[in-house]
Amino acid sequence: MRLRTLTLAAASGAALLAAGVLPAHASSPGAAARTAPDSAQEGSVSAADLLAKVKTCSQISNGKYKTDDETSATVPVCGKNGAVFWKADMDVDCDGQRTTNCNENRDPWYQDDTAFHQSDGKPLKAESLPYVVVPSSSSIWNYSSAGIKGGGVVAVIYNNKVEYAVVGDTGPTKIIGEASYATAKALGIDPDPKTGGVDSGVTYILFKNSKASPIESHSAAVSLGDRLAEQFLADN
Repeated sequence: MRLRTLTLAAASGAALLAAGVLPAHASSPGAAARTAPDSAQEGSVSAADLLAKVKTCSQISNGKYKTDDETSATVPVCGKNGAVFWKADMDVDCDGQRTTNCNENRDPWYQDDTAFHQSDGKPLKAESLPYVVVPSSSSIWNYSSAGIKGGGVVAVIYNNKVEYAVVGDTGPTKIIGEASYATAKALGIDPDPKTGGVDSGVTYILFKNSKASPIESHSAAVSLGDRLAEQFLADN
């Protein structure tokens, strides 16, 4: 497996300094936060049905992204009705609150903050919350201008499994393909932040103008994500 580079960590740190904290949102008891499942087929929409809608790419980014600092730029951001998507690798992000498997001892690139925060103002928990990292805004692509925001719902697909996550962090301006420890684990990908991840085969479908509330509630993301996935199938 590839290792994340120090360039990635430095760029992530710079992005975090510029990031704001999302306002707190009330939630119903049914949307209480829970830990990520050990395995995934979440919701009623199959991986095959979602993948059938993203076979071709209508590129909306002004250029393409690298999957790692040392690779060529080959990954475009693509547009569909109600969503944007890309197909890339998955590097493992362990940033946020310190936990048993996500800390400076387990992850040499560890940062104790995330670009977007829980409803109580604290950073997210990469070990228990499925979240996705989006590239920081640049001349290549501006995620916020495309209707993507912190807490936005993402369908992450790998090996015929669907895992719903939220947009939880920002990364380098030229690299794409990263998600939290919990996302990797739920999809059966090695979640080790140093040696884990997967080199290819991951599809990320980000639903425009969506937001799980509160951002730290995985059950809220799954409930909303399933509805948005059904609408995505109907609209494309």
